Amino acid sequence: MIEAIAIDIDGTLTHRDRSIDCRAVACLRTLNIPIVLATGNVLCFARAAAKLIGTGGQIIAENGGIISLEYDGKEYYDGDIEACERAFDALNTHFDVQKIDPGYRKTEIALRRNFDSADAERIVGHEIEVVDSGYAIHLKSGSVNKGTGLRRMASLMGLNAGDFAAIGDSRNDIQMFAAAGFSIAVGNAHPLLMEVSDITTFGEYGAGVVEAIEYLVQNSMIVD
Repeated sequence: MIEAIAIDIDGTLTHRDRSIDCRAVACLRTLNIPIVLATGNVLCFARAAAKLIGTGGQIIAENGGIISLEYDGKEYYDGDIEACERAFDALNTHFDVQKIDPGYRKTEIALRRNFDSADAERIVGHEIEVVDSGYAIHLKSGSVNKGTGLRRMASLMGLNAGDFAAIGDSRNDIQMFAAAGFSIAVGNAHPLLMEVSDITTFGEYGAGVVEAIEYLVQNSMIVD
């Protein structure tokens, strides 16, 4: 039985152009279980999205680097930003790397996608993980991801990660899928995420979210 849902934002709750899909939002609002937004984006963005979507403010931001249980409550941080800065300096000698939201990120560095992430992996070494979310290239601690974030969030909520269903579209959702009890990739998801998901929807983006929620409800998988 599913007691909570962890869901990505960009490419999952949005259309292709990153505008929010109101059909997906309306579908989430019919549920009586906690909805955790799990994103590679910064906390302030996720909090604004949570307000607009109407969730309770439980957020996993910066790919697991920041956990927040409520809008103005305590924030939990994980990750080595100094190691990320060293990786950035190393990449800067090879590429024209450009930071995204540098004033807001606390646990990782996000870069514009103007270079090959595979090339970057060979430069930064094993301490830092390079993740291409499809919207940015993230430099983050290898020990931190949406899966570790989900486990910490679940513990803080008095749940197990296995009590969650996870919904997403990108490679940075793989560890979250592995931690969750049930996982659903939307139809536009990265092939590697589809491989590890329990099911993949026919619908893409927000339409896939609607299909995912309908699947959970129709199969009596959600605790009412």
